[in-house]
Amino acid sequence: MLTVAGESRQAAIMNQREQMEQRGQWRITVWEEENFQGKRCEFMLECPNILDRDFQKIRSIKVDNGPWVGYEYPEYQGQQFILEKGDYPCYQAWSGNSSYRTEHLLSFRPIKCAKHSDSKITLYECEDMMGRKFEMCDDYPSLQAMGWCSKEVPSIKVNSGAWVGYQFPGYRGYQYIFERDRRQGEYRNYNEFGTQAHSNQIQSIRRIQH
Repeated sequence: MLTVAGESRQAAIMNQREQMEQRGQWRITVWEEENFQGKRCEFMLECPNILDRDFQKIRSIKVDNGPWVGYEYPEYQGQQFILEKGDYPCYQAWSGNSSYRTEHLLSFRPIKCAKHSDSKITLYECEDMMGRKFEMCDDYPSLQAMGWCSKEVPSIKVNSGAWVGYQFPGYRGYQYIFERDRRQGEYRNYNEFGTQAHSNQIQSIRRIQH
């Protein structure tokens, strides 16, 4: 029969083992220059400030296991960019169809709740998750074509998984990451979409690949 101390040790060992298993699920390599040149470093955990690793910037990325989200500034501030499994030799690769130039990233973290095959999100026509709502379980390159009668989404509830919303149709413009395990999945107004959000305009949305 385990004593209290023994149970605590066993729980600590199990927790450590679980953390090690989780670390293997996320792996990203970053380079200081474009096209995978210059100083490089591999991560399996979040990095709130690449400058603390004697980097000047991140200008190319390889995601072995993901997904991740990269940020324009330290401490997860500024524009955010989804980084799914694959190669990003330059900023155009992570910017996608965005017209906003962010030529380097300075912080990044894994997205741990992404479940592409089991994702549900609810959009609301008013702030604080009020008014008409629409539940989604699939990708929509145009919310208006789907039947959403506005260019704006005032509030969002992530029921499961993780999503990325875009300012314009066709997955273009500012990117906003919405996760079930952050803010309890509740984004009550556009100020909670991201530090770069200046309006509640979202016109396309998709599930994050894992």
